[in-house]
Amino acid sequence: MKVGIIGCGKMGTALIQGAVQTGVVNPQRLKGVDPVAAAREQFVEATGGCASERIADLADSDMVLLCTKPQQACETLNSLAQVAADQPMLIISVAAGISVAALEAAAGPSMRVIRCMPNTPALVGKGAAAYCMGNTATSEDAENAQSLLGSVGLALELPESMMDAVTGLSGSGPAYVYLMIESLAEGGVKQGLSWDQALQLATQTVLGAAVMVQETGKHPKHLREMVTSPNGTTLAGLSALEERDFVGVVHSAVIAATARSKELGR
Repeated sequence: MKVGIIGCGKMGTALIQGAVQTGVVNPQRLKGVDPVAAAREQFVEATGGCASERIADLADSDMVLLCTKPQQACETLNSLAQVAADQPMLIISVAAGISVAALEAAAGPSMRVIRCMPNTPALVGKGAAAYCMGNTATSEDAENAQSLLGSVGLALELPESMMDAVTGLSGSGPAYVYLMIESLAEGGVKQGLSWDQALQLATQTVLGAAVMVQETGKHPKHLREMVTSPNGTTLAGLSALEERDFVGVVHSAVIAATARSKELGR
């Protein structure tokens, strides 16, 4: 399979790099396109593929990963359609908020579309992604999307109606967690720890808690109750969070990011 990628930034490179490392993509049949020379150089170094600044170089691709900014996605896809003629091609778009209908309208008649939303932990092989199928995408296309996205973490097929919610939760979610880690560390510093000590403890605490949820299969509420004893330190901390509506604030973040994803698609 000839694979192309438009936009050789960190996300696109991470997805393709994972696919190369797991054997999903052959680097000898991989081409990247980006107007920035430094991005092309980094892409080539990371993946072993080749790169250029010409979209026309992807005209014979079997699959193209569209990794532009949302505002550029449809225009870029239309440019590819003009040079690809009747080449049967699968387009996997990571552009936030851009609907399947908009992508299909910009694509050529022989192009099949899959919309997906990965997140930045894909850079370390711990991504969380969801994807939805276009109207003409095939079961083989779904397998290819699953293999590509699954090479760098979790990949779920969902209906398109859920994609904005995925963007608000897992697409933007790493930033919420980074803020949590930062805040935990700062709290530790205020109680006398050094920044390095506090950051190590906060990071490992969040990592360990996430792995506990993942590996035990227990509900987070149950795991939380296991840590919380009557009149203990954890209860005191949770009470402080409840007083400031911690749950409501987190819900608001997901809601706001979801709404912004919907706006980008209009």
